[in-house]
Amino acid sequence: MLDLSRLRALHAVSVHGSVAGAAAALGYTASAVSQQITKLERETRTTLLERRGRGVALTDDALHLAATAQQLLAIVEQAETTLEERRGQPTGRLSIGAFASAARGLLPAVLADLAGEHPALDARLTEVDPHLSVDLVAKGVIDLAVAHDWDIAPLPAPEGVSQVVLGDDLCDLLVPGGHALAGRESVRREELAPERWVCQPPGTVCHDWLVRTLRAAGCEPDIRHQAEENHTQLALVAAGLGVAMIPRLGRGPLPAGVVAVRLDPVPVRRLYALWRTETARRPAIVAAVSALRGHGAGAGLS
Repeated sequence: MLDLSRLRALHAVSVHGSVAGAAAALGYTASAVSQQITKLERETRTTLLERRGRGVALTDDALHLAATAQQLLAIVEQAETTLEERRGQPTGRLSIGAFASAARGLLPAVLADLAGEHPALDARLTEVDPHLSVDLVAKGVIDLAVAHDWDIAPLPAPEGVSQVVLGDDLCDLLVPGGHALAGRESVRREELAPERWVCQPPGTVCHDWLVRTLRAAGCEPDIRHQAEENHTQLALVAAGLGVAMIPRLGRGPLPAGVVAVRLDPVPVRRLYALWRTETARRPAIVAAVSALRGHGAGAGLS
């Protein structure tokens, strides 16, 4: 008999591409995941991982086994959903993935709400880039995701994944206090061609959106500084090193020396909750989605 926890570890490595990524997703140490894979190799008498440079790669046998593991994990999830539904109360573990500003500006209140109202529910949060979260839900790595798209870059939801709109998050142009635009009531995107920009690194949703937005307005952005965290971007703007477009959710009060100016038209990103359609009846999903929708307005979503 193959051990389900070891199959879960192999499946996580196949999804995240590394032992470290699998460990972070499962809440284990990298050493614990490696031990699970080693035991699975002994059980199957098969080599599952091969060294590739500084990382590892799944063998062909491992890829087939990981695909089967995904099917088995889906069956187990269906059984757990049925039992939870029969009890009529949210129970068990609920893994939630959210992008950084939602994890900061929305999820604390939601998780506190769930913990207070449903003590038998073990809700756990992982910060996940929106580019990855939908696929992680579809593959069963996480149960629920909070993701977003932009007005010019819709979020695709694959077959088997359901979603609901949580609200819209508005975005402002942030400039240093002494900037020429600081006293303006509004600014059109076409006026931003000469600006030096502070934004997230390439490959992130917000970076791609900024580039596409300005190019659509006929501007090629001059990106001088890149930082993952909004607070770091704000510090760079406050120092007079550039301007930034940052959404309001989770942004917090602006530091001294930073002024928000309305863009015309106002950039909007829409927030969604996403889950696997087959788990829609699960009381934990129902409770979490309800809490997310209930706290959206309080977090500043329109």
